[in-house]
Amino acid sequence: MTQNFSSHLLQRAVDEVSCLPGIGRKTALRLVLHLLRQDARATSTLCESLSLLRNEVKYCRMCHNISDTDICEICANPKRDASVLCVVENIQDVMAIESTNQYRGLYHVLGGVISPMDGIGPSNLHIQSLIERVTAGGIREIIFALSPTMEGDTTNYFIYKRLMQLTQTSAQGNFAHEAQKMNLPRITIIARGVAQNDELQHTDEATLSRALVGRTLFTI
Repeated sequence: MTQNFSSHLLQRAVDEVSCLPGIGRKTALRLVLHLLRQDARATSTLCESLSLLRNEVKYCRMCHNISDTDICEICANPKRDASVLCVVENIQDVMAIESTNQYRGLYHVLGGVISPMDGIGPSNLHIQSLIERVTAGGIREIIFALSPTMEGDTTNYFIYKRLMQLTQTSAQGNFAHEAQKMNLPRITIIARGVAQNDELQHTDEATLSRALVGRTLFTI
């Protein structure tokens, strides 16, 4: 439906807000008009918050989770089990798992999944830094908690093969005694209580909690 705006400023604001995911032009118009009705200080506070978020937000240099500092609160928490690493697709998945209160380990945020159709390959994800965390030692379990989609399964398989190649390459080197020290962590995957082709962040807390508790060994 064509909308006739009496103000070019209003139209520009609606155009920008409607670019947000899940926001159509009708909703964008309703949100913009709502902001106009609010006290000017409320709108200024919103704009300032968004500006600070865009310019000052950081990503944890360990797990790539969103953070206010170089190391996020989860990685910096001494009460977390640093020997267990949960591999997830995005920041929303970290929030979803944290809401279950069933997991006390650390995370590794890949920043997506392998999807050739979308032009996303292994080099576009934080896979190498995951391999480096495992190589550094101290990890006894890696939990694959990617969405049960074709892309998620492909990414699980790729990471698993990289880990296997890592141990094989070490064993074939000249320092076999060093290779023996690097034991491959236990690799598990969350139970398929999460529906096939469903995104992890949209799974209810009870189902996700059961999937974490019922995780099984990852096999190919």
